[in-house]
Amino acid sequence: MANILDGKTLAKKIRIKVKSQVSKMSTPPGLAVVIVGDDPASRFYVDNKKKDCKKCGIISHEFALPADTSEGKLLALVNELNNRKDIHGILVQTPLPVGIDTQKIIQTISPHKDVDAFHMLNAGRILYGEYGFLPCTPAGVIALLDQYDIDPKGKHTVVVGASNTVGKPMAMVFLNRHATVTVCHIYTNDLAAFTRQADILVCAVGKVNLITADMVKPGAVVVDVGFNLNEEGKVCGDVDYDAVSQIASYITPVPGGVGPMTRAILMQNTAKAVYMLK
Repeated sequence: MANILDGKTLAKKIRIKVKSQVSKMSTPPGLAVVIVGDDPASRFYVDNKKKDCKKCGIISHEFALPADTSEGKLLALVNELNNRKDIHGILVQTPLPVGIDTQKIIQTISPHKDVDAFHMLNAGRILYGEYGFLPCTPAGVIALLDQYDIDPKGKHTVVVGASNTVGKPMAMVFLNRHATVTVCHIYTNDLAAFTRQADILVCAVGKVNLITADMVKPGAVVVDVGFNLNEEGKVCGDVDYDAVSQIASYITPVPGGVGPMTRAILMQNTAKAVYMLK
């Protein structure tokens, strides 16, 4: 039976550390969260981020815009937030409504306030291993592995999913940690042939039970970034947890694994942004 990579407990420790850092600041950090429309999942995420801010002593500034907001109006808001001295981090919740160019919005955020680390400048810095911020989910995965003394160095890591927000930066972080990295995606033929080679397997696709027990090498470390609802309406990941946990050495639960870590790293990045802006 696999050991549990407990993200919930580690996230709490990170929040406590951030709260201690914030308490020593002359002015608390301000995190601006912009949400456009009334997508239930987006509202759920934003509300949780507000709760985390409160726990850490970070001032949460919410900007809730109607679904018919124009791209120009959203760009104007982002530019306004870039110039506000009481705002240290800016997060635009995605997905955005049809008709708004998501990349255009993200690239307008000041790289120094880009606490999601999605701006091209921040993404480029990851390639060179010299970054101020890491995207919250990859950073959360690495923090979780470090907590359990799981060193990627020399390991074969397989990342399933090649998104700009998780898969690609995750692969770069593993390369910076001297792992041998394989990235799989929707066009990969015979996915199982690659996943069975993984010493560390990270799946970030968004498909229920994509990774089954026969696709995992015995003793592998399995990190499930997926967040889905199964046929019963229960939250689950991309990994068949019950079956895979019988053969893996470590595994993240969903919920309680990577999700809490992602939000905790967002708090950490926001506190870090205060020093980067000085």
